[in-house]
Amino acid sequence: MTDDQLLRYSRHILLEEIGVEGQERLLAAHALVIGAGGLGSPVALYLGTGGVGHITLVDHDTVDLTNLQRQLAHSMARLGMPKAESARQAIAAINPEPEVRAIAARADAASLDQWVRQADVVIDCCDNFATRHAVNAACVKHARPLVSGAAIRFDGQITVYDTREQESPCYACLFAPSDDFEETRCATMGVFAPLVGIIGAMQAAEALKLLSGAGTSLAGRLLMLDGRAMEWNEVRVPRNPSCPVCRGRMAR
Repeated sequence: MTDDQLLRYSRHILLEEIGVEGQERLLAAHALVIGAGGLGSPVALYLGTGGVGHITLVDHDTVDLTNLQRQLAHSMARLGMPKAESARQAIAAINPEPEVRAIAARADAASLDQWVRQADVVIDCCDNFATRHAVNAACVKHARPLVSGAAIRFDGQITVYDTREQESPCYACLFAPSDDFEETRCATMGVFAPLVGIIGAMQAAEALKLLSGAGTSLAGRLLMLDGRAMEWNEVRVPRNPSCPVCRGRMAR
């Protein structure tokens, strides 16, 4: 680690749970972020400022004026720019060290198979069930931990799916691919601006913990936030032995 890095990441290094070794693990790590919008903005920024050495940002959309109420990685100067590239520039403005790859494309099964295989952790910041299930399937296949967050209106949730752990469920254990869920989009339902910051920052925290080896992850625990009252509820979520996605896959 260089002198500049020791200075930049000194507040991490002072934490005995991270220290020099944990920070070096972050510098060598690769994080894959699916979605560079409301949740993806704080995730991308905190991973970049926290020193994750390799970050891949995937988002097919472009920056729109309606995004700027909550998507803090973007700006007026980057209206019309692909969100992945805009977030890459936002990271570089604060910390030019990480190698950030911006991919302006939809995440499909074939692409995810390649991207997830190359990553150490995956952070799901997307806004639809089809993509979430595709991301989950790739994470189960390649035994990669998945940090999942969601936010709509005043309600948010976050958990970690890590099938490397024997008792940890995957996303499909909770939300079966065969279930018919009604898509809820902030474009029609609205979203409280700070809510995506709260959930996104927690996603970044879980990813940094997983990569550095600090603390205990949220695997097996689903946290749900009622932003109206700022009340948290926790639900224990075991692995479903009949899950069509992770059934038969033992911890590795």
